[in-house]
Amino acid sequence: MDLDFSVVIEYFPRLLTGMWTTIELVILSIVLGAIVALPLALARISKNRWISSLPFAYIFFFRGTPLLVQIFLVYYGASQFEAVRESFLWPVLREPFWCAIIAFTLNTSAYTAEIFRGAIQAIPEGEVEACKVVGMTKTQMYRRVLLPRAFGIVLPAYGNEIILMLKASALASTITLLDLTGMARTIIARTYTPIEIFVAAGVIYLAISMVVIYIFRLVEKRQNRYLGSLSIKVPDKG
Repeated sequence: MDLDFSVVIEYFPRLLTGMWTTIELVILSIVLGAIVALPLALARISKNRWISSLPFAYIFFFRGTPLLVQIFLVYYGASQFEAVRESFLWPVLREPFWCAIIAFTLNTSAYTAEIFRGAIQAIPEGEVEACKVVGMTKTQMYRRVLLPRAFGIVLPAYGNEIILMLKASALASTITLLDLTGMARTIIARTYTPIEIFVAAGVIYLAISMVVIYIFRLVEKRQNRYLGSLSIKVPDKG
């Protein structure tokens, strides 16, 4: 079997086009997911069972079901309902890009909420008591001390979640989206060179992961330069 890596050079611009689509998917999903995850995490640690039960059910569902199923439910499931097809949401829900964004956001928000919850609960009780002693309200305590402190604790686990989301983004190709994996499959269908193209796509994914790791190490070093680091477990995907 002869390998012809010249095809990689020929189609590399198309792989880069798919790469930018992948990066857009991951960035939008991570940002929106974090926005959803923070209130979920705060509700999850509430001592009121009525408040904590709903985010618990949300997190349990999206962590307990495969991401691929969630993508199919959004992309194929929504179109089954006539009310959805006739609503103002249909121009969004009929586009595979936005369906992937919705599914990825819902999925990553569940994992991120658990990471945020773990980080908040990992803060030493003494720091919480110190906030109460100086007369801070609960809002002031979270805004000035606990959330900034949790941000430093959460960075290693959150960086891992972004890398997991990057790898999971390859599932977007199953709904006709030409992300990096989708573009690679399209090129392979034309050139019949699966090894060469998938190796090239894998190298690009690896390069993106290395950049993410480097950025998070710099941010973590700066954020925690005056603080002792605490570690929390990363929830397993799947």
